[in-house]
Amino acid sequence: MEIDCDVLVYGGTSGAVGTAVEGARLGLRVLMISPSEHIGGVQIEGLGATDIDGQVEFQNSPSVGGIGLEFHHRISAAYGRSQKLETVLKEGIKDPSVWRFEPRVAESVVKNWLGEFPNIQIIKASISPAKAVDKSGGIVTKVHLSNGLHVSAKIFIDATYEGDFLASAGVSTTFGREASSVYGEMLAGVRDETIYGQIEVSIDPYRTPGDPSSGLLYGISSEPFGTPGMGDDHLMAFSFRLPLTDNLDNQLPIYKPEGYDASHYELYRRHALAGGRLYTPIVRIPGSKTDIVGCEAPLHLDLIGMNDGWADGSAEKRMEILERAALFTKGLLYFYTSDESLPLPFRKEWQRFGYPLDEFPDNNHFPRMLYIRDGRRMVSDYVITHHTAARDGGEPLVHDPVAVAYWPPDTHDARRVVRDGRVQNEGFIFKDKNNKWKPFGISYRSLVPKRVEAMNVLTPTCPSSSHLGYGSVRIEHQFYELGQACAIAADIAIKQGIPVQDVPYDTMKKELLSRGAILDASKVGVPSFPDEGLK
Repeated sequence: MEIDCDVLVYGGTSGAVGTAVEGARLGLRVLMISPSEHIGGVQIEGLGATDIDGQVEFQNSPSVGGIGLEFHHRISAAYGRSQKLETVLKEGIKDPSVWRFEPRVAESVVKNWLGEFPNIQIIKASISPAKAVDKSGGIVTKVHLSNGLHVSAKIFIDATYEGDFLASAGVSTTFGREASSVYGEMLAGVRDETIYGQIEVSIDPYRTPGDPSSGLLYGISSEPFGTPGMGDDHLMAFSFRLPLTDNLDNQLPIYKPEGYDASHYELYRRHALAGGRLYTPIVRIPGSKTDIVGCEAPLHLDLIGMNDGWADGSAEKRMEILERAALFTKGLLYFYTSDESLPLPFRKEWQRFGYPLDEFPDNNHFPRMLYIRDGRRMVSDYVITHHTAARDGGEPLVHDPVAVAYWPPDTHDARRVVRDGRVQNEGFIFKDKNNKWKPFGISYRSLVPKRVEAMNVLTPTCPSSSHLGYGSVRIEHQFYELGQACAIAADIAIKQGIPVQDVPYDTMKKELLSRGAILDASKVGVPSFPDEGLK
Protein backbone atom coordinates (compact mmCIF):
# COMPACT_ATOMS: atom_id res chain seq x y z
CA MET A 1 0.00 0.00 0.00
CA GLU A 2 1.29 3.45 -0.95
CA ILE A 3 0.89 6.57 1.23
CA ASP A 4 2.17 10.07 0.70
CA CYS A 5 2.57 13.07 3.00
CA ASP A 6 4.42 16.35 3.29
CA VAL A 7 6.53 15.44 6.32
CA LEU A 8 7.33 11.98 7.62
CA VAL A 9 8.42 11.96 11.27
CA TYR A 10 10.10 8.73 12.26
CA GLY A 11 10.07 8.13 16.01
CA GLY A 12 7.88 8.39 19.09
CA THR A 13 10.08 10.67 21.20
CA SER A 14 9.56 14.16 22.58
CA GLY A 15 11.37 15.44 19.49
CA ALA A 16 8.89 13.58 17.30
CA VAL A 17 5.95 15.12 19.15
CA GLY A 18 7.38 18.62 18.88
CA THR A 19 8.00 18.16 15.16
CA ALA A 20 4.57 16.69 14.43
CA VAL A 21 2.60 19.29 16.38
CA GLU A 22 4.43 22.26 14.87
CA GLY A 23 4.25 20.75 11.39
CA ALA A 24 0.51 20.25 11.71
CA ARG A 25 0.03 23.82 12.89
CA LEU A 26 1.82 24.97 9.78
CA GLY A 27 -0.75 23.11 7.71
CA LEU A 28 1.51 20.28 6.62
CA ARG A 29 0.28 16.73 6.20
CA VAL A 30 2.30 14.94 8.87
CA LEU A 31 2.76 11.21 9.12
CA MET A 32 4.32 9.99 12.38
CA ILE A 33 5.80 6.51 12.17
CA SER A 34 6.34 5.32 15.74
CA PRO A 35 8.26 2.08 16.35
CA SER A 36 6.98 2.20 19.95
CA GLU A 37 3.39 1.65 20.99
CA HIS A 38 3.49 4.54 23.45
CA ILE A 39 4.39 8.00 22.18
CA GLY A 40 6.23 10.63 24.20
CA GLY A 41 9.72 9.26 24.81
CA VAL A 42 11.31 8.83 28.21
CA GLN A 43 9.03 11.45 29.76
CA ILE A 44 6.15 8.98 29.58
CA GLU A 45 8.41 6.19 30.82
CA GLY A 46 9.41 7.72 34.14
CA LEU A 47 11.44 10.90 33.62
CA GLY A 48 9.15 13.22 35.54
CA ALA A 49 11.79 15.04 37.61
CA THR A 50 12.81 17.11 34.62
CA ASP A 51 16.23 18.63 34.07
CA ILE A 52 14.85 22.09 34.76
CA ASP A 53 15.98 24.09 37.81
CA GLY A 54 16.97 20.96 39.71
CA GLN A 55 20.68 21.69 40.10
CA VAL A 56 22.24 23.89 42.78
CA GLU A 57 24.76 25.47 40.41
CA PHE A 58 22.37 26.99 37.88
CA GLN A 59 18.83 27.97 36.96
CA ASN A 60 18.09 26.90 33.41
CA SER A 61 14.34 27.63 33.23
CA PRO A 62 15.01 30.95 31.42
CA SER A 63 16.19 28.88 28.44
CA VAL A 64 12.93 26.91 28.13
CA GLY A 65 10.79 28.34 25.36
CA GLY A 66 8.65 27.65 22.34
CA ILE A 67 6.95 24.30 22.18
CA GLY A 68 9.09 22.98 25.04
CA LEU A 69 7.50 25.55 27.34
CA GLU A 70 4.06 24.86 25.87
CA PHE A 71 4.40 21.21 26.91
CA HIS A 72 4.92 22.35 30.49
CA HIS A 73 1.98 24.76 30.31
CA ARG A 74 -0.18 21.79 29.29
CA ILE A 75 1.27 19.67 32.10
CA SER A 76 0.55 22.43 34.62
CA ALA A 77 -2.99 22.78 33.31
CA ALA A 78 -3.52 19.06 33.88
CA TYR A 79 -2.44 19.51 37.52
CA GLY A 80 -4.39 22.74 38.04
CA ARG A 81 -1.18 24.67 38.77
CA SER A 82 -1.09 27.00 35.76
CA GLN A 83 -1.07 30.12 37.93
CA LYS A 84 1.91 28.81 39.86
CA LEU A 85 3.85 28.26 36.64
CA GLU A 86 2.94 31.75 35.41
CA THR A 87 4.20 33.26 38.65
CA VAL A 88 7.45 31.29 38.50
CA LEU A 89 8.05 32.48 34.94
CA LYS A 90 7.08 36.10 35.55
CA GLU A 91 9.15 36.50 38.72
CA GLY A 92 12.08 34.31 37.70
CA ILE A 93 11.59 31.95 40.65
CA LYS A 94 13.66 28.78 40.84
CA ASP A 95 11.14 26.09 41.77
CA PRO A 96 11.83 22.57 40.43
CA SER A 97 8.43 21.27 41.59
CA VAL A 98 6.47 23.26 39.03
CA TRP A 99 8.26 21.46 36.20
CA ARG A 100 7.65 17.91 37.47
CA PHE A 101 4.98 15.40 36.55
CA GLU A 102 3.90 11.76 36.53
CA PRO A 103 4.48 9.56 33.46
CA ARG A 104 0.77 8.79 33.06
CA VAL A 105 -0.06 12.51 33.04
CA ALA A 106 2.61 13.22 30.44
CA GLU A 107 1.30 10.44 28.20
CA SER A 108 -2.26 11.74 28.49
CA VAL A 109 -1.13 15.28 27.64
CA VAL A 110 0.82 14.08 24.60
CA LYS A 111 -2.03 11.88 23.36
CA ASN A 112 -4.56 14.70 23.63
CA TRP A 113 -2.17 17.20 22.05
CA LEU A 114 -1.55 15.05 18.99
CA GLY A 115 -5.28 14.33 18.79
CA GLU A 116 -6.04 18.02 18.26
CA PHE A 117 -4.72 17.85 14.69
CA PRO A 118 -6.57 15.89 12.00
CA ASN A 119 -3.58 16.39 9.68
CA ILE A 120 -1.39 14.21 11.91
CA GLN A 121 -1.63 10.55 11.01
CA ILE A 122 0.06 8.06 13.33
CA ILE A 123 1.19 4.60 12.28
CA LYS A 124 2.78 2.16 14.73
CA ALA A 125 5.50 0.48 12.68
CA SER A 126 9.22 0.46 12.02
CA ILE A 127 11.31 0.81 8.91
CA SER A 128 11.89 -2.40 7.01
CA PRO A 129 15.08 -4.17 8.06
CA ALA A 130 15.58 -5.44 4.50
CA LYS A 131 15.23 -2.28 2.38
CA ALA A 132 14.21 0.81 4.29
CA VAL A 133 14.82 3.85 2.09
CA ASP A 134 14.75 4.82 -1.59
CA LYS A 135 16.95 7.71 -2.71
CA SER A 136 17.48 9.53 -5.95
CA GLY A 137 20.73 11.42 -5.81
CA GLY A 138 20.61 13.29 -2.53
CA ILE A 139 16.83 13.17 -2.27
CA VAL A 140 15.07 10.57 -0.13
CA THR A 141 11.89 9.61 -1.96
CA LYS A 142 10.28 6.73 -0.11
CA VAL A 143 10.39 4.71 3.10
CA HIS A 144 9.41 1.06 3.32
CA LEU A 145 7.86 -0.09 6.58
CA SER A 146 7.86 -3.44 8.34
CA ASN A 147 4.08 -3.68 7.96
CA GLY A 148 4.30 -3.52 4.15
CA LEU A 149 3.43 0.16 3.74
CA HIS A 150 5.45 2.37 1.38
CA VAL A 151 5.50 6.07 2.27
CA SER A 152 6.54 8.99 0.08
CA ALA A 153 7.23 12.41 1.59
CA LYS A 154 8.78 15.76 0.75
CA ILE A 155 10.79 15.98 3.99
CA PHE A 156 11.91 13.12 6.25
CA ILE A 157 12.75 13.69 9.92
CA ASP A 158 14.55 11.21 12.15
CA ALA A 159 13.23 11.82 15.66
CA THR A 160 14.44 8.59 17.25
CA TYR A 161 16.98 8.36 20.04
CA GLU A 162 19.02 5.92 17.97
CA GLY A 163 19.24 7.52 14.51
CA ASP A 164 17.84 4.46 12.75
CA PHE A 165 16.40 6.39 9.82
CA LEU A 166 19.57 8.41 9.30
CA ALA A 167 21.65 5.26 9.05
CA SER A 168 19.18 3.64 6.65
CA ALA A 169 19.17 6.75 4.47
CA GLY A 170 22.94 6.72 4.06
CA VAL A 171 23.55 9.75 6.28
CA SER A 172 26.85 9.65 8.15
CA THR A 173 26.44 8.67 11.78
CA THR A 174 28.65 7.57 14.64
CA PHE A 175 28.21 6.20 18.14
CA GLY A 176 30.36 5.64 21.17
CA ARG A 177 33.16 7.85 22.41
CA GLU A 178 35.55 9.66 20.10
CA ALA A 179 39.21 9.73 20.98
CA SER A 180 40.31 13.05 22.42
CA SER A 181 42.39 13.61 19.28
CA VAL A 182 39.36 13.66 16.94
CA TYR A 183 38.05 17.08 18.00
CA GLY A 184 40.76 18.06 20.47
CA GLU A 185 38.45 17.46 23.43
CA MET A 186 40.43 17.10 26.64
CA LEU A 187 37.70 15.08 28.38
CA ALA A 188 36.89 12.77 25.46
CA GLY A 189 37.41 9.03 25.29
CA VAL A 190 38.58 6.84 28.16
CA ARG A 191 38.85 8.89 31.32
CA ASP A 192 42.04 8.63 33.35
CA GLU A 193 40.15 10.03 36.33
CA THR A 194 36.42 9.56 36.85
CA ILE A 195 35.37 11.63 39.84
CA TYR A 196 31.58 11.83 39.78
CA GLY A 197 29.87 8.79 41.31
CA GLN A 198 33.09 6.87 41.78
CA ILE A 199 33.30 3.73 43.96
CA GLU A 200 35.00 4.91 47.15
CA VAL A 201 35.64 1.60 48.90
CA SER A 202 37.91 -1.31 48.02
CA ILE A 203 36.01 -4.31 46.62
CA ASP A 204 37.54 -7.64 45.67
CA PRO A 205 36.36 -8.12 42.05
CA TYR A 206 36.65 -11.91 41.84
CA ARG A 207 33.98 -14.52 42.38
CA THR A 208 36.31 -16.28 44.79
CA PRO A 209 38.01 -13.45 46.68
CA GLY A 210 41.69 -13.19 45.82
CA ASP A 211 41.45 -15.72 42.97
CA PRO A 212 41.54 -14.13 39.49
CA SER A 213 41.08 -17.58 37.92
CA SER A 214 37.57 -17.74 39.39
CA GLY A 215 36.41 -14.94 37.09
CA LEU A 216 34.99 -11.49 37.69
CA LEU A 217 31.76 -10.72 39.49
CA TYR A 218 28.68 -10.05 37.41
CA GLY A 219 28.63 -6.49 36.11
CA ILE A 220 32.40 -6.01 35.88
CA SER A 221 33.98 -5.92 32.42
CA SER A 222 37.10 -7.95 31.71
CA GLU A 223 38.17 -5.30 29.18
CA PRO A 224 41.58 -3.74 29.86
CA PHE A 225 41.39 -0.19 31.15
CA GLY A 226 43.09 1.11 28.02
CA THR A 227 44.90 4.35 27.31
CA PRO A 228 43.30 7.56 28.60
CA GLY A 229 41.90 9.57 25.71
CA MET A 230 41.39 6.60 23.40
CA GLY A 231 37.99 6.14 21.77
CA ASP A 232 35.65 3.15 21.84
CA ASP A 233 32.14 2.02 20.92
CA HIS A 234 30.73 2.10 24.45
CA LEU A 235 27.59 4.07 25.20
CA MET A 236 26.91 5.95 28.39
CA ALA A 237 24.89 3.84 30.81
CA PHE A 238 21.16 3.46 30.31
CA SER A 239 18.74 2.99 33.19
CA PHE A 240 15.04 2.86 33.87
CA ARG A 241 13.74 6.21 35.14
CA LEU A 242 11.86 4.43 37.84
CA PRO A 243 8.73 5.79 39.53
CA LEU A 244 8.05 4.03 42.82
CA THR A 245 5.52 5.12 45.41
CA ASP A 246 5.24 5.03 49.18
CA ASN A 247 1.44 5.30 48.96
CA LEU A 248 0.21 1.90 50.17
CA ASP A 249 -3.16 2.40 48.48
CA ASN A 250 -1.48 2.72 45.07
CA GLN A 251 1.27 0.17 45.42
CA LEU A 252 2.33 -3.19 44.04
CA PRO A 253 4.98 -4.38 46.51
CA ILE A 254 8.46 -5.02 45.15
CA TYR A 255 8.59 -8.71 44.28
CA LYS A 256 11.13 -11.39 43.41
CA PRO A 257 11.17 -11.52 39.61
CA GLU A 258 11.12 -14.81 37.76
CA GLY A 259 14.72 -15.65 36.84
CA TYR A 260 16.23 -13.82 39.81
CA ASP A 261 19.89 -14.75 40.33
CA ALA A 262 21.29 -13.63 43.68
CA SER A 263 24.86 -14.00 42.41
CA HIS A 264 24.31 -11.06 40.04
CA TYR A 265 24.27 -8.76 43.07
CA GLU A 266 27.40 -9.98 44.86
CA LEU A 267 29.23 -6.80 43.83
CA TYR A 268 26.50 -4.74 45.52
CA ARG A 269 26.65 -6.93 48.61
CA ARG A 270 30.41 -6.49 48.98
CA HIS A 271 30.07 -2.76 48.37
CA ALA A 272 27.57 -2.46 51.22
CA LEU A 273 29.64 -4.62 53.58
CA ALA A 274 32.68 -2.45 52.87
CA GLY A 275 30.72 0.63 53.92
CA GLY A 276 30.04 1.95 50.43
CA ARG A 277 27.53 4.75 49.97
CA LEU A 278 23.96 3.52 49.48
CA TYR A 279 20.89 5.26 48.05
CA THR A 280 17.32 5.24 49.31
CA PRO A 281 14.32 6.53 47.36
CA ILE A 282 13.25 10.17 47.41
CA VAL A 283 9.69 11.24 46.59
CA ARG A 284 10.03 14.12 44.14
CA ILE A 285 7.26 13.98 41.57
CA PRO A 286 3.49 14.31 42.11
CA GLY A 287 1.49 11.34 43.32
CA SER A 288 3.96 10.49 46.12
CA LYS A 289 6.35 9.02 43.55
CA THR A 290 10.05 8.84 42.92
CA ASP A 291 11.94 9.35 39.71
CA ILE A 292 15.05 7.28 40.29
CA VAL A 293 17.74 8.52 37.92
CA GLY A 294 20.11 5.58 38.34
CA CYS A 295 23.39 7.30 39.25
CA GLU A 296 22.60 8.59 42.72
CA ALA A 297 25.15 6.22 44.28
CA PRO A 298 28.32 4.57 42.92
CA LEU A 299 26.48 1.24 42.62
CA HIS A 300 22.83 1.81 41.84
CA LEU A 301 20.41 1.51 38.92
CA ASP A 302 22.63 2.78 36.09
CA LEU A 303 23.20 -0.30 33.93
CA ILE A 304 26.87 0.26 33.20
CA GLY A 305 28.09 -1.78 30.24
CA MET A 306 24.76 -3.56 29.77
CA ASN A 307 23.75 -1.63 26.65
CA ASP A 308 26.59 -2.60 24.33
CA GLY A 309 25.08 -3.37 20.94
CA TRP A 310 22.01 -1.15 21.34
CA ALA A 311 22.99 1.77 19.09
CA ASP A 312 23.10 -0.17 15.81
CA GLY A 313 21.36 -3.31 17.05
CA SER A 314 18.43 -5.06 15.43
CA ALA A 315 14.98 -4.97 17.02
CA GLU A 316 15.67 -8.43 18.37
CA LYS A 317 19.00 -7.38 19.89
CA ARG A 318 17.44 -4.36 21.56
CA MET A 319 14.61 -6.46 22.97
CA GLU A 320 17.18 -8.87 24.41
CA ILE A 321 19.00 -5.95 26.09
CA LEU A 322 15.72 -4.47 27.34
CA GLU A 323 14.54 -7.73 28.89
CA ARG A 324 17.89 -8.42 30.52
CA ALA A 325 18.00 -4.87 31.90
CA ALA A 326 14.45 -5.13 33.27
CA LEU A 327 15.19 -8.43 35.01
CA PHE A 328 18.39 -7.06 36.53
CA THR A 329 16.67 -3.88 37.74
CA LYS A 330 13.68 -5.68 39.25
CA GLY A 331 16.09 -8.12 40.87
CA LEU A 332 18.18 -5.30 42.31
CA LEU A 333 15.12 -3.75 43.93
CA TYR A 334 14.21 -7.13 45.40
CA PHE A 335 17.80 -7.50 46.62
CA TYR A 336 17.56 -4.07 48.29
CA THR A 337 14.42 -5.07 50.16
CA SER A 338 15.31 -8.63 51.14
CA ASP A 339 19.02 -9.46 51.35
CA GLU A 340 20.00 -9.83 55.00
CA SER A 341 23.59 -8.77 54.33
CA LEU A 342 22.33 -5.22 53.79
CA PRO A 343 21.78 -2.85 56.73
CA LEU A 344 18.32 -3.27 58.23
CA PRO A 345 17.42 0.47 58.10
CA PHE A 346 18.34 0.48 54.40
CA ARG A 347 16.11 -2.53 53.68
CA LYS A 348 13.22 -1.10 55.68
CA GLU A 349 13.36 2.18 53.78
CA TRP A 350 13.20 0.38 50.43
CA GLN A 351 10.37 -1.83 51.74
CA ARG A 352 8.20 1.27 52.11
CA PHE A 353 8.09 1.63 48.34
CA GLY A 354 6.42 -0.31 45.56
CA TYR A 355 5.47 -0.06 41.90
CA PRO A 356 2.62 2.45 41.37
CA LEU A 357 -0.61 0.78 40.30
CA ASP A 358 -1.62 3.78 38.20
CA GLU A 359 1.50 3.65 36.02
CA PHE A 360 2.30 1.27 33.13
CA PRO A 361 -0.72 -1.04 33.61
CA ASP A 362 0.16 -2.88 30.40
CA ASN A 363 3.62 -3.84 31.77
CA ASN A 364 2.87 -4.90 35.34
CA HIS A 365 3.51 -1.31 36.48
CA PHE A 366 7.15 -1.25 35.38
CA PRO A 367 8.50 1.16 32.69
CA ARG A 368 8.23 -0.23 29.19
CA MET A 369 11.43 1.35 27.89
CA LEU A 370 14.92 2.26 29.05
CA TYR A 371 16.25 5.79 29.20
CA ILE A 372 18.22 5.79 25.94
CA ARG A 373 20.84 8.36 26.86
CA ASP A 374 23.03 7.62 23.88
CA GLY A 375 22.65 6.23 20.37
CA ARG A 376 23.80 7.18 16.92
CA ARG A 377 24.72 10.79 16.29
CA MET A 378 24.77 12.42 12.88
CA VAL A 379 28.11 13.61 11.52
CA SER A 380 27.65 16.67 9.34
CA ASP A 381 29.66 19.67 8.20
CA TYR A 382 29.20 21.31 11.61
CA VAL A 383 29.71 19.33 14.83
CA ILE A 384 28.75 20.32 18.38
CA THR A 385 31.70 19.44 20.62
CA HIS A 386 32.91 20.09 24.13
CA HIS A 387 34.44 23.30 22.77
CA THR A 388 30.93 24.54 21.94
CA ALA A 389 30.01 24.32 25.61
CA ALA A 390 33.38 25.26 27.12
CA ARG A 391 33.35 28.46 29.14
CA ASP A 392 37.06 29.21 28.91
CA GLY A 393 38.61 29.34 25.46
CA GLY A 394 35.60 27.71 23.84
CA GLU A 395 33.83 28.51 20.60
CA PRO A 396 31.97 31.81 20.20
CA LEU A 397 28.18 31.73 20.14
CA VAL A 398 26.81 30.39 16.86
CA HIS A 399 25.14 32.66 14.32
CA ASP A 400 22.17 30.35 13.66
CA PRO A 401 20.74 29.14 17.00
CA VAL A 402 17.36 27.41 17.01
CA ALA A 403 17.30 26.65 20.76
CA VAL A 404 19.58 27.06 23.76
CA ALA A 405 21.37 24.16 25.42
CA TYR A 406 21.59 25.01 29.09
CA TRP A 407 23.05 21.84 30.56
CA PRO A 408 26.64 20.75 31.24
CA PRO A 409 28.38 18.13 29.11
CA ASP A 410 26.85 15.15 30.91
CA THR A 411 27.93 11.61 30.09
CA HIS A 412 27.15 8.72 32.41
CA ASP A 413 29.68 5.95 33.00
CA ALA A 414 30.47 3.75 30.03
CA ARG A 415 32.29 0.92 31.79
CA ARG A 416 32.90 -0.78 35.13
CA VAL A 417 36.39 -2.31 35.09
CA VAL A 418 39.24 -3.47 37.30
CA ARG A 419 42.14 -1.05 37.53
CA ASP A 420 45.09 -1.60 39.82
CA GLY A 421 43.19 -4.42 41.49
CA ARG A 422 40.17 -2.23 42.33
CA VAL A 423 36.69 -2.01 40.85
CA GLN A 424 36.18 1.37 39.20
CA ASN A 425 33.44 3.11 37.26
CA GLU A 426 34.79 4.82 34.17
CA GLY A 427 33.46 7.60 31.99
CA PHE A 428 31.15 9.83 34.05
CA ILE A 429 31.53 13.52 33.29
CA PHE A 430 29.15 15.94 34.99
CA LYS A 431 30.27 17.98 37.97
CA ASP A 432 33.90 17.62 37.03
CA LYS A 433 36.56 20.09 38.16
CA ASN A 434 37.72 20.38 34.54
CA ASN A 435 34.21 20.75 33.11
CA LYS A 436 33.69 24.53 33.22
CA TRP A 437 30.87 25.15 30.77
CA LYS A 438 28.40 27.73 29.50
CA PRO A 439 24.96 27.70 27.85
CA PHE A 440 25.14 27.79 24.07
CA GLY A 441 22.91 28.15 21.06
CA ILE A 442 22.21 24.90 19.22
CA SER A 443 23.08 25.58 15.61
CA TYR A 444 20.60 24.79 12.84
CA ARG A 445 23.58 23.38 10.95
CA SER A 446 23.76 20.54 13.49
CA LEU A 447 20.28 19.37 12.44
CA VAL A 448 21.00 19.00 8.71
CA PRO A 449 23.10 16.31 6.98
CA LYS A 450 25.89 16.89 4.54
CA ARG A 451 24.34 18.12 1.32
CA VAL A 452 25.82 15.29 -0.73
CA GLU A 453 24.15 12.72 1.55
CA ALA A 454 20.60 14.05 1.87
CA MET A 455 18.89 17.33 0.99
CA ASN A 456 15.47 16.61 2.51
CA VAL A 457 16.35 15.05 5.86
CA LEU A 458 16.50 16.63 9.32
CA THR A 459 16.93 15.39 12.89
CA PRO A 460 16.06 17.00 16.24
CA THR A 461 17.24 14.10 18.41
CA CYS A 462 20.50 12.92 16.81
CA PRO A 463 22.20 16.21 15.97
CA SER A 464 25.71 16.35 14.58
CA SER A 465 27.73 16.20 17.77
CA SER A 466 30.54 14.49 19.57
CA HIS A 467 29.84 12.23 22.53
CA LEU A 468 30.62 15.14 24.85
CA GLY A 469 28.71 17.69 22.79
CA TYR A 470 25.63 15.49 22.76
CA GLY A 471 25.82 15.35 26.56
CA SER A 472 24.64 18.97 26.67
CA VAL A 473 21.95 18.62 24.00
CA ARG A 474 20.20 15.41 25.11
CA ILE A 475 17.58 17.08 27.35
CA GLU A 476 13.89 16.44 26.69
CA HIS A 477 12.58 20.01 26.57
CA GLN A 478 15.43 20.83 24.18
CA PHE A 479 14.35 17.96 21.93
CA TYR A 480 10.86 19.48 21.81
CA GLU A 481 12.32 22.81 20.77
CA LEU A 482 14.60 21.25 18.16
CA GLY A 483 11.58 19.38 16.80
CA GLN A 484 9.75 22.67 16.42
CA ALA A 485 12.74 24.09 14.55
CA CYS A 486 12.83 21.07 12.22
CA ALA A 487 9.14 21.50 11.41
CA ILE A 488 9.58 25.19 10.61
CA ALA A 489 12.60 24.42 8.43
CA ALA A 490 10.66 21.69 6.64
CA ASP A 491 7.79 24.06 5.94
CA ILE A 492 10.12 26.71 4.50
CA ALA A 493 12.01 24.16 2.40
CA ILE A 494 8.77 22.77 0.96
CA LYS A 495 7.25 26.17 0.18
CA GLN A 496 10.43 27.52 -1.41
CA GLY A 497 11.39 24.26 -3.10
CA ILE A 498 14.92 24.30 -1.65
CA PRO A 499 17.19 21.83 0.14
CA VAL A 500 17.07 21.95 3.94
CA GLN A 501 20.68 23.18 3.89
CA ASP A 502 19.51 26.34 2.12
CA VAL A 503 16.68 27.34 4.45
CA PRO A 504 17.32 31.05 5.18
CA TYR A 505 18.08 31.44 8.85
CA ASP A 506 16.54 34.89 9.15
CA THR A 507 13.20 33.46 8.03
CA MET A 508 13.50 30.61 10.52
CA LYS A 509 14.50 32.96 13.30
CA LYS A 510 11.48 35.17 12.74
CA GLU A 511 9.14 32.17 12.90
CA LEU A 512 10.81 30.76 16.01
CA LEU A 513 10.74 34.05 17.90
CA SER A 514 7.05 34.51 17.05
CA ARG A 515 6.45 31.21 18.86
CA GLY A 516 8.34 32.19 21.99
CA ALA A 517 11.56 30.36 21.26
CA ILE A 518 14.65 31.31 23.28
CA LEU A 519 17.62 31.80 20.98
CA ASP A 520 20.10 34.11 22.70
CA ALA A 521 22.32 32.08 25.03
CA SER A 522 23.93 35.24 26.37
CA LYS A 523 20.68 36.24 28.11
CA VAL A 524 19.72 33.11 30.05
CA GLY A 525 22.28 33.28 32.86
CA VAL A 526 25.39 31.27 33.61
CA PRO A 527 26.26 28.45 36.01
CA SER A 528 28.32 28.98 39.14
CA PHE A 529 31.21 26.77 40.14
CA PRO A 530 31.60 26.23 43.91
CA ASP A 531 35.37 25.80 43.79
CA GLU A 532 35.73 29.27 42.28
CA GLY A 533 33.82 30.76 45.19
CA LEU A 534 36.75 29.88 47.44
CA LYS A 535 39.22 32.02 45.54
